[in-house]
Amino acid sequence: MTFLSVVLGFATMVIPRAVTFYVSTGLLALFGVKMLYEGWNMSSDEGREEFDEVSEELRKREEVETVGDQEQGLSTRLPLRRRLRCLGPVTSAIFLQAFTLTFLAEWGDRSQITTIILAARENPVGITIGGTLGHALCTALAVIGGKMVAQRISVKTVTIIGGVVFLLFAATALLHPELGPQGSDLAS
Repeated sequence: MTFLSVVLGFATMVIPRAVTFYVSTGLLALFGVKMLYEGWNMSSDEGREEFDEVSEELRKREEVETVGDQEQGLSTRLPLRRRLRCLGPVTSAIFLQAFTLTFLAEWGDRSQITTIILAARENPVGITIGGTLGHALCTALAVIGGKMVAQRISVKTVTIIGGVVFLLFAATALLHPELGPQGSDLAS
């Protein structure tokens, strides 16, 4: 996803720098305002509600799969499982589910659009490396400490902090002339 976003951002190099600068800065500000609005209007238990909903959905899915296996007999599924076993963890159900959910969740979200914006303005190699490392770190933190963090910090707080960060990025872009539409001219 990060690489695709960088390619899309790099493709915008044909658009004048001033246009991409002001459009991207406007989008950063819009995301910030939208997140602040969502955060202020969110219930304090939003994270707990979502966690409970996902847990219940997973429990029901596991229940259905277990009943299906018992009714159909495990032998109907064994040949496919044996063939896929050689691919190891890449074909496990949890890997495929995590990959699919992450891919679909990331498609067109704020982080992808932000990566496109940054790649349109800055060095695509640096954005690819930084974006990939940032996404990997966030995913690792979510996997390792998600439950612990969700019990201590509300989704509302995280959303408000995210909104402030987006607004800070937009303000930084406007307040620093080297980041502006003539930024590359000022650096020379």
